[in-house]
Amino acid sequence: MSRTQSARSSSLRATLIAGVAVTALVSALAGCGSSSSSGKDADGPATLWALTGDETVVAPAVKAWNATHPDEQIDAQYFANDAYKTKVRTAVGAGSAPTLIYSWAGGTLEDYVKADKVADLTADTADAKAKYNDSVWNLGVVDGKTYAVPMDPSYPVLLYVNKDVLAKAGVEVPKTWADLLAAVPKLKAAHVLPFALAGGSKWPELMWEEYLVDRVAGPEAFHDIADGKAGAWSNPGIIRANTMIQQLVDAGGFGSSFNSVVADSNADAALLYTGKAAMLLQGAWAYGTFQTSAADFAGSGLGYTNFPAVEGGSGDPKDIVGNVSGYFSVSADASTEQKKIATDFLTTGIFDDSYSQRLLDGGQVPPIKDIASKIPGGSDSFVGQAAQLIDQAPSFQMSWDQALPSSQATALLTNLDKLFSKSITPEQFSDAMNKTIGK
Repeated sequence: MSRTQSARSSSLRATLIAGVAVTALVSALAGCGSSSSSGKDADGPATLWALTGDETVVAPAVKAWNATHPDEQIDAQYFANDAYKTKVRTAVGAGSAPTLIYSWAGGTLEDYVKADKVADLTADTADAKAKYNDSVWNLGVVDGKTYAVPMDPSYPVLLYVNKDVLAKAGVEVPKTWADLLAAVPKLKAAHVLPFALAGGSKWPELMWEEYLVDRVAGPEAFHDIADGKAGAWSNPGIIRANTMIQQLVDAGGFGSSFNSVVADSNADAALLYTGKAAMLLQGAWAYGTFQTSAADFAGSGLGYTNFPAVEGGSGDPKDIVGNVSGYFSVSADASTEQKKIATDFLTTGIFDDSYSQRLLDGGQVPPIKDIASKIPGGSDSFVGQAAQLIDQAPSFQMSWDQALPSSQATALLTNLDKLFSKSITPEQFSDAMNKTIGK
């Protein structure tokens, strides 16, 4: 992946944008007041805020729109991830948000909806809805109404493997958890790290948590957490999944120095393509790193697959987790004309043929149906395989640190770090996380 995308993905997990309580949105944030650089100007064009990592796709779409809509102009601005989080939180709370608001949906979108800060797009997007994958579209739906439209590629988390390393160690790509555990001693005997893990960045540990909880307990386990069900973290499937994580740590699956490896520098990916590690659980965004930093490896030595099945588990082995998409909402505080421009852009200027092709050209998967037929290299390519995983997944679960409010997400990463370091037990992890529900 590109350096911009790498920073965006890792910082995106570290903290949520405006994953604040509704009371904070409508009171504390409103107290910040508006600024001269706010996105709202009732007499001006529609405005759009997005991340710098989106410029290569969004900016051409805005340019094309403005060229053919002289009376319906859109003024777009792009911000670094962390700067955007602060700026948009203040602007939304003060009623000075841009017309088109970028977010990752989840808890952030729900807070916006509860605070009446975003417009109901259900009627305006009814015809556009059919072209998107249901699992992606539905994250923009709150209480049966559409408040956000996908605008980013989808990034499932995959298990990457170094095929040459596995072959030399006599190990097959694991299809089950038992296969995965059995591979560890063989790889260690070959003096290879079984799994690269950027524990120093914390968020890569979450991908193991998400997949194991899904495979053992099913996606409903996290749904209960997201819904604020009391004691939801004490689900026996979650405790079993976390016990499995610590068993893998004890077995030496991640080595003894994983807490010193960081994702911002792509150090975990480097361990894989240099042959020092056999496997890596990372998002689809990591493929760009392999292409740019180890092109020969990406072309012939790299393999990728879905996370292994867990025997006796409740989750479907075809389920996936990851970054489902980024989303655009329309500010409820925009003028009537600005809202019309914004909704027209969302229904005709986003994910048209040119928009989707720009993503495909960059090795990214547009979250639209039947995209596989348009992918260069078809189903045998990386993009084709990622698209198939998305198309076939009964559940595509959004990264938990995006789906949860910021206070819960921060506690989750902190306690996961303790779980992987074995300074707390699975039961203590659940007890600590149960205390965050409702906060």
